[in-house]
Amino acid sequence: MMRQYELVERVRRYNPNTDEALLDRAYVYAMRAHGTQKRASGDPYFSHPLEVAAILTDLKLDDATIVAALLHDTIEDTDATRDEIDKIFGHQIGALVEGLTKIKKLDLVSKQAKQAENLRKLLLAIADDVRVLLVKLADRLHNMRTLKWVPEEKRSRVAQETLDIYAPLAGRMGMHDMREELEDLSFRQLSPEAYDSILGRLQALKESNGELVAAIERELSDAIAQKGIGALVTGRQKRPHSIWRKMERKSVAFEQLSDIYGFRIIVDTVEECYAALGVVHTKWPLVPGRFKDYVSTPKQNDYRSIHTTVVGPGRQRVELQIRTRQMHEIAEYGIAAHALYKDTGGSDPLTRESSAYAWLRRTIELLAEGSSPEEFLEHTKLELFHDQVFCFTPKGRLITLPRRATPIDFAYAVHTGVGDRAVGAKINGKISPLVSELQNGDEVEIITAAGQTPPAAWESIVVTGKARAAIRRATRAAVRAQYAGLGKKIVERAIVRAGKVFSEEKLAASVGRLARASLEDVYAAVGRGEMRSDDVVKAVHPEWTGPRPEERAALKGEGWFELEKGQSLKFKIPGIESDPDPQTAIPIRGINRELPVRFAPNGGAVPGDRIVGILSPGEGITIYPIQSPALQDFEEEPERWLDVRWDVEEDDPQRFPVQIVVVATNEPGSLAQIAQVIGERDGNIENLRMSSRSADFTRMVIDIGVYDLRHLNGILSDLRARPVVSSVERVNG
Repeated sequence: MMRQYELVERVRRYNPNTDEALLDRAYVYAMRAHGTQKRASGDPYFSHPLEVAAILTDLKLDDATIVAALLHDTIEDTDATRDEIDKIFGHQIGALVEGLTKIKKLDLVSKQAKQAENLRKLLLAIADDVRVLLVKLADRLHNMRTLKWVPEEKRSRVAQETLDIYAPLAGRMGMHDMREELEDLSFRQLSPEAYDSILGRLQALKESNGELVAAIERELSDAIAQKGIGALVTGRQKRPHSIWRKMERKSVAFEQLSDIYGFRIIVDTVEECYAALGVVHTKWPLVPGRFKDYVSTPKQNDYRSIHTTVVGPGRQRVELQIRTRQMHEIAEYGIAAHALYKDTGGSDPLTRESSAYAWLRRTIELLAEGSSPEEFLEHTKLELFHDQVFCFTPKGRLITLPRRATPIDFAYAVHTGVGDRAVGAKINGKISPLVSELQNGDEVEIITAAGQTPPAAWESIVVTGKARAAIRRATRAAVRAQYAGLGKKIVERAIVRAGKVFSEEKLAASVGRLARASLEDVYAAVGRGEMRSDDVVKAVHPEWTGPRPEERAALKGEGWFELEKGQSLKFKIPGIESDPDPQTAIPIRGINRELPVRFAPNGGAVPGDRIVGILSPGEGITIYPIQSPALQDFEEEPERWLDVRWDVEEDDPQRFPVQIVVVATNEPGSLAQIAQVIGERDGNIENLRMSSRSADFTRMVIDIGVYDLRHLNGILSDLRARPVVSSVERVNG
């Protein structure tokens, strides 16, 4: 185990002004706090935070980060408190340790929704201070290095979590060596046979090639030196996971790979990068399609280097990376190489935000877009895993996109409004389909049209999370606008028939009485059948007592109003007369004529809803409210659609299933208040599922039984009036 003075010396090598007393204090505090605790390997627990700190000294990080590494498990695993750490080491270090404590509580490999929510928390925890991420990555690296001591049933879970989340994050932060080691350690655990097979072949190749790598290094060095360029040339064998991934991506065998060895040429200046490139391309033939210039167009994580492949000495394909020493440091250490906190005394904010950290901040901005946790996870994983292509606007603006991106992705990367209005594209001056796959260097011009909305089918075409989220939002907004337009017509007719003058100003003033946030919400609720137009008229004109019987009879014929209690739930199948025999009435509950009737899952239906039945041969009829998005699945099967209506009796009321989602503040008594409202309104809670949406809010999915739509809307209205309720919505199947 590393001694106290050894840790100080490691830091002093790159930071002569290190606060030795601070490091000594943290070393002693952490060692005493962990006391006799042991790791699964039997080693003292303190050896783990000490090794994490050692990894971070290799990244040449500041004193505060090293101290946070030493203390990162103290709040979680010992009697130490945040207040005590603040008092001894300062607020900044206390905040870092607390951020790491929160991340440690996450379980990123779990059910999709929970995994998504935990990933949000992880990124939020590192949003304010990237050093939290750096310590966490070093923590994960040491845990992976000692994975063999972890119980067998836990190893695969930890390895998959590392491969899915932490290795890609390290790569996005530009820390390629750490990413590759995390990938290899995970690969060895998850696919041991494949790992051993590739490792064996690499060893055999190394033995058969003998001094090939050294010979190529010498020949490259001599050729460049003859032109008066001082360069360091190093060769290395690619790692097993990198080779495996390439074999899978290109569907080739190990023997077909020709670039298992890679070489780096490190020079002093950018000019020497291109001079060295000229030497290489003059001496050996270039392999077409294998040249990339990340010096003039850096990657989003600040990676800069020239990549080329030549047919070099011994007719071997040689993959080369040419870069300056500064570029090499960034390529190796990523965001840690930017000296973000060096020479600041650990108290100042970022002196310069790297592109990698800017990406992280942009990703976190999506949290404010209102997308679901699953959409956020999908977007983030897409952003983490995809390689990149570089395209340009006609004005020369560089747009970085994942591989297989389309002009639609490009349009949304420029601006959401551009994507929503896109109708066509020009790629390198030629009209091209919006589904074209973009290539490096393409100049893309998006053609837009006012009033255009993105088709829902685009969602299956695009590859970026931003585009998918925007298309979903636009599609939802378009559907909502349709419902609102229909609802407005219904309300306008209802007010005119009531003998009143339609006035949107008066309607807007009555929105609060209808428990809606805006007039558009009222229109949309009426259009979806969630609110009766009668109720809207009464909210605007309280003196109105409702339609006369003759008016109601006329209105029913037009189909604008919900069907009333007492009407039969009947159906007609294509080919049967339009006025079915009363004997064919299907009760809501039970079976008649061997046709079982059930309600749509995850939503249900209640009297007052406009409803439709879907016939499933051998299974019976499923009842959906007409606004259910699930009905889209049956649009191409009109023969399965049945006209149905309610069969309920006022003298024998019965409850019907409906599902609501309540987001409530996370405080004692909030569930009791919600249950009290439902109980006081004579609703029956049949099932309840809770999940933490964030530290401040809890999401509840509640299945309740209600008598009809009016009963349900009353419950929803009372729930919205409770201060502990942030939002409440009905789930529409």
